[in-house]
Amino acid sequence: MSGAQPSEATYEVFIVDDDPVVHEALSAAFQRNGFRVTSFSDGNAFLAAAIQMEPACVLLDVSMPVVSGLDVLKKLVARHYPSPIVMLSGKRDVPIVVEAIKNGALDFIEKPFDADAVVTRVREALTVWTPERGGAGAGVARRIAAFDTLTARERIVLAEIATGVSNKHIGRNLGISRRTVEVHRAHIMEKLGAKNAVDLMRLVLGGDNDL
Repeated sequence: MSGAQPSEATYEVFIVDDDPVVHEALSAAFQRNGFRVTSFSDGNAFLAAAIQMEPACVLLDVSMPVVSGLDVLKKLVARHYPSPIVMLSGKRDVPIVVEAIKNGALDFIEKPFDADAVVTRVREALTVWTPERGGAGAGVARRIAAFDTLTARERIVLAEIATGVSNKHIGRNLGISRRTVEVHRAHIMEKLGAKNAVDLMRLVLGGDNDL
């Protein structure tokens, strides 16, 4: 069997969003870059298709009528779904990000977005994703080693971050200033190799309780 990687022309992306403008913009961007696209205007339609089809990646809106994106993650048991799921949302609400990552989402993109930037994020998702470990793959060992470099205070701050509360709330809980929390967070992200806050959440919540 050949070990060649599939071309992007063989990749199909599912777009699940009730906004036709989002469908049009994303479909055009992905098709322009050689991807195949299937669109769904509601969560139930996607769930029915997901039973029979395995896309390369799913772009899933958080806020949809009847069945929300978070409900879809839970009904799909997304932590065990064979394709990466990237959430789309008009608002980056930290508790929602935490819940999405806990329920199997790989990434979280805030609206409004540049459609070509979303294509780039999906390419990154396809690069890191392995169904067996929810995208962790060989990076698990590196992540565990990185956690070992955290100081005791950084581990405490990281545990607070994992609950989804704000820097101000963390500072109040630990008796330190918000600025000090921000400094600790920056050090933690650097040590763990997290590119942004969502990436940090995924590292903390997407593994197997490495802390």
